[in-house]
Amino acid sequence: MIRPNATDHPHGTLVPWMAVALAERGVRRFPPGRVNPRIVEYNGHTNLVGYDDKISWCSSFVNWCMARAGMRGTGSALARSWLEWGRPLAQPVYGCIAVLTREDPTSWKGHVGFYLRHDDAHVHLFGGNQLGAVRELAYPVASVIAYRWPHVE
Repeated sequence: MIRPNATDHPHGTLVPWMAVALAERGVRRFPPGRVNPRIVEYNGHTNLVGYDDKISWCSSFVNWCMARAGMRGTGSALARSWLEWGRPLAQPVYGCIAVLTREDPTSWKGHVGFYLRHDDAHVHLFGGNQLGAVRELAYPVASVIAYRWPHVE
């Protein structure tokens, strides 16, 4: 049974970074020997300035989207850097930042993307470096460690 999708926003506002993110659908890592300049641009919004598309770039994509929407990101390429950004949400809302664990829950490794919806088993995120592309992908609900929303200025 699919739970109702989160469509309300914490402050009754639009989610401008989602329009930015969704417009990037289909951007993907190039094969070895070639570099996608768009992903290099994403990396330029983190501490990975100048890096190619062969490294983990999920946080770079989220930082780039937030910057394009006029919001401050973390400036870090680490997915878990988003755990210290904004404010925590007890329940997800459309467009919030979802931070996931990878492998060992105590590891520094993780994944980050924009929340779309969930069902009993999976959370659906829109993000970068999801199977090497900007796309929607489902992850186990148990891998979510936080949902975050920007501080209201």
